[in-house]
Parts: sequence; C-alpha cells; structure tokens
Amino acid sequence: MNSLRNKVQLIGRLGQDPEIITFGDGAKMAKFSLATDDSYKDKMGNKVERTYWHNVVVRNGLVKVVENYVNKGQEIAVEGKLTSRSYETKDGETRYITEIMCNELLMLSK
Repeated sequence: MNSLRNKVQLIGRLGQDPEIITFGDGAKMAKFSLATDDSYKDKMGNKVERTYWHNVVVRNGLVKVVENYVNKGQEIAVEGKLTSRSYETKDGETRYITEIMCNELLMLSK
C-alpha cells in the first residue's frame, strides 16, 4: 500500500521582501508571502481574475539563497509540504495559519 504524501508545488511572485529570522543558536529561517493567480469565466462570459496568497517558510541551507537572491516581485517556484499551526494574539484570540514548508526553490525571473 502506498503512503499518502503531503506535497505542494507553486509558481508565483513574492508579495514583499523575505523576512529573515535569526535564532539564538545562529540558525536562520526565512518567511515570505507568495501570490498566485487564477482566472475563469463567469456565467456572463466575463473573465474573472483572482489572486491567492500563500505563506512560505524556508529553513536550513535554502535560507542563504533566499536571503541573498530573492526579492519582492520576483517570480519563483517552490515545492514543499503544507503545515498548519495555531497561535494566540495579544488579545487572547486563537488564530490558525497554513504555511508551505519549502524544501526546493527555483528562481524564474532575473
């Protein structure tokens, strides 16, 4: 029996410059949002365009690539797995977030 795999691949543009976080032990993590577009025709035949935003987290050796070469507006391809987590706001509200833990990255624009 084959095990199910959690894998996602996206091509999109960065919504802002990556945020680089350095931990006490010197390890780094990069975070950024990635915009992907989709379009379809509605019942009236009008083209409708939508933009979806994805939260991407990069760890380990790829952080150096993101830190040195990836910028706002750049088109990239990412591959990774979907993860979900929750956190509490300052006001005590629980929020949920889905992120892509990126393990491969390809720069598509110069």
